[in-house]
Amino acid sequence: MVVASGTNNAFGKEMAIRKRIASIFNKREEDFPSLREYNDYLEEVEDMIFNLIEGIDVPAIEAKIAQYQRENAEQIMIAQARKAEEYAAALAASKGQPTQPDGDAALGLGPRAESSTGPQGHYAPAVAGGIAQPRPTQPLPVGSIPGLEYEDEETMKLKAEKAARAGGWSLEISRKRALEEAFGSLWV
Repeated sequence: MVVASGTNNAFGKEMAIRKRIASIFNKREEDFPSLREYNDYLEEVEDMIFNLIEGIDVPAIEAKIAQYQRENAEQIMIAQARKAEEYAAALAASKGQPTQPDGDAALGLGPRAESSTGPQGHYAPAVAGGIAQPRPTQPLPVGSIPGLEYEDEETMKLKAEKAARAGGWSLEISRKRALEEAFGSLWV
């Protein structure tokens, strides 16, 4: 598929703008008293992003962003810390490590959105507004046993070799094929 370089640059510009705006305007639904107010906030943010991408009234939008940053600096930092903490917890859960105790109480950040994980990559349903929201589950890889780690690199190589042989691969066949391909292209 051929993509024009201008299209790729425009996409990169849009992604950079979206990333910058999302780091500043990072409120969540639970930060608003009603869904209507949250949707209005999202619509306003999308309008600003669109105008910045298209170059419409950029100085006024930049002034609005700067004013918002000054007025909401503490909330922005709290939301960024909450996001970093959730990312760290998700990363630890994906590696099968126990998560650290909830640091929100110590930081004074208040309640967090429920996004706990269950056993090794399976998501537990989150409760939003008293109604359980189902989350997609991620199947475990074939042959993996939760909590079982490989002891060393040698064991991993041995298992990989056994799996390759079980699939019908062998070093001799690979060598024979490489030689046939190499000498098959020679003209005598």
